[in-house]
Amino acid sequence: MAPTYRPGERVLVVRRWRPVRPGDVVLARDPRDPDRWLLKRCASCHGGAVDLRGDNAAVSTDSRDFGDVSTRAITWLVVRPRRAHLLG
Repeated sequence: MAPTYRPGERVLVVRRWRPVRPGDVVLARDPRDPDRWLLKRCASCHGGAVDLRGDNAAVSTDSRDFGDVSTRAITWLVVRPRRAHLLG
């Protein structure tokens, strides 16, 4: 998700309480490896699926690789970044 989020940067996530909307940043399990988490932006919603994209298309693994993801699989929404240097 660079340049929006940097490696090691902390984000605050909450359990999804509303439908996912385009522009939302979500935390989702990788559909190919359930032990891996992905931080991605919702590019579009259609039917019961979402198109997840990374902010750096040249190096991102996203829906272009693994296809759309069911909205039921998205359980976490990123609500704000918490940068490590601000945690004191």
